[in-house]
Amino acid sequence: MLVRVAAAKVISRVIADGISLNACLPEFSQKVPDQDQALLSELCYGTLRHYPTFGKILTQLLDKPLKNKDQDIVSLLACALYQLSQMRIPSHAVVNESVATCKALKRLWAKGLVNALLRRFIREREVIENALADDPEYKSAHPQWLIDLIRGAWPNQTEVILQVNNQRAPMTLRVNARQTNRDQYLSDNFTVGSASACGFSAAGIQLIQPKAVSDVPGFEQGVISVQDEAAQLAAPLLDVQAGQRVLDACCAPGGKTCHILELAPRLAELVAIDIDAQRLEKVRENLARLKLSATLVEADVADSNSWWDGVSFDRVLLDAPCSATGVIRRHPDIKLLRKPEDIAKLAELQLSILTKLWAVLSVGGKLLYATCSVLPQENDDVVKKFIHGERSARLGVIETEAGFATDFGRQLLPMPEGHDGFYYAMLEKT
Repeated sequence: MLVRVAAAKVISRVIADGISLNACLPEFSQKVPDQDQALLSELCYGTLRHYPTFGKILTQLLDKPLKNKDQDIVSLLACALYQLSQMRIPSHAVVNESVATCKALKRLWAKGLVNALLRRFIREREVIENALADDPEYKSAHPQWLIDLIRGAWPNQTEVILQVNNQRAPMTLRVNARQTNRDQYLSDNFTVGSASACGFSAAGIQLIQPKAVSDVPGFEQGVISVQDEAAQLAAPLLDVQAGQRVLDACCAPGGKTCHILELAPRLAELVAIDIDAQRLEKVRENLARLKLSATLVEADVADSNSWWDGVSFDRVLLDAPCSATGVIRRHPDIKLLRKPEDIAKLAELQLSILTKLWAVLSVGGKLLYATCSVLPQENDDVVKKFIHGERSARLGVIETEAGFATDFGRQLLPMPEGHDGFYYAMLEKT
C-alpha cells in the first residue's frame, strides 16, 4: 500500500469512526514497506496534531464542505497541507503524489479537485493565512471548546499549554533500580549532551533525540523502560512498603505497575487490573521483559464483586480514565476524539470508581488518585466531592516539587522539553 493512501485511511478512521490513532495505525503500518514506516507515522501524527488548523484552511479553499462519505479525500487534503506547511517536501511532489493517491483510493473524481485546491493554497497561502490570523482554532490548532476550558482553568498558562500540545513529546526513560542506578546507566551508555537526568524523578533520563526502543541500551534486558517523567512520580508517591498488598487499578500498559515492583520488590502481592484484554497483554509483556511478577486480572475495576477476594489493600493506585488532555502531544487525536460533553461524563465515572475502590482499602491505607488531565473538573473537583462525601477520607501529602499545589492535590502542566500534564492527590483512610 502507498504510504499516502495508508495515511489518508488512518486519519479518516480517526475522524470519521472515532478510532484512536494507537488502535488503527498499527493495522496500516503492516501494509506499507519498511522504508515508509517513519513517513507514515510522521504524516499521521503531524496531520492530526495540526488538523484544526487545516480544517480552517479547507473552509477557505472549498466552496462548500465535502460530504461525510468523502472523509478520505478531506483527510488526504489535510495530509497534503501538513506536507506543504510543515515538511521539507517540494510542493510539486506533494501535489503530484496527492493526485496520484486519489486514483489509489479509487476516487478518480477527486483528482481535479485535489490538484486545484493544493495549487491554489500554494499560490494564495499568505492571503489565506492572513485571513485566518485572528481565528483561535487556526492559531492554536485546538477546538474552541478545549481552548475555553484550558483558559478557564489556567488563564496565565494557556498559551504555553497550547504551544506545548503542538510539539513533539520528548523521549524519557526510567532506570530499573533493581539492576542499576541512574548515574551509572548514564555514564555507561550516553555521552555528555546526548541525555540528561530528569529534575523530578530520581529514576528519569531524558534523551536529546528520540530513538527506537530497540536502540536504547539495556531495554531488551530490562535495565530501562520508556515512561514520561510525570508518570514516573506515581510509584514513589504511593510509598509502598515491603509486605504490603497493593492494587494497581486501570493498570495498562503497565509502566506504573512495573515501577512499583522495581521500588518495592518484597510485596505480599500486587494485583493489577484492567478492563481491556489487549492492553493487559501489554502489561504482561512488560512484566516479562523486566522479570517481574504480579497478579493480572481482566475486569471492570469498579465492579469489585467480580474480582475482589475480600482481603483489603494497603495501597491503591487509581490511574483513572480521563480526557488525557495532559498528553495531547503524545496523542494528538485527542483533539478530535474528545467532545465537550465527555468531561462531565468522565468526572462522574472517576468519582464512581474512586468511591467503589475506597471499600477495598484498609484502614490506615493510602489511595493515590491520578489522571493525565489538566482539567480541574477531573481532578480537584472529583477529589473535593469525594472528600466531602466520605468521612473516613482525609488528604495526605504529595511529596514532590513537580508542578504546584492545588486545593486538593498537585497539578503538573505539560512542560516544553519536559514532563507531561498530570494530576495527583493522596487520600488516607482513617
